[in-house]
Amino acid sequence: MTPPNADVRYRCNGCGNLTRFDVVRRARTRAFYHFSLGGELSIEQEDVLSEEIERVECRWCGSADQIEVLPRVAAEEER
Repeated sequence: MTPPNADVRYRCNGCGNLTRFDVVRRARTRAFYHFSLGGELSIEQEDVLSEEIERVECRWCGSADQIEVLPRVAAEEER
């Protein structure tokens, strides 16, 4: 399944949900770890090298087989 981005979003055809989904995602990343002198870690930069969406489930009705990817529509176009 396509990850959501600036151009697409998810919709559950079971209940109409557009806002709440549980997503299982596998990602390969490169991160810049910065440790303080006291040993505290902060991640200052993280780049996603590759990712795969394994499962998307509707938080409202629990459906995983009725999720679709839709084009994102600007608020002005929805009226």
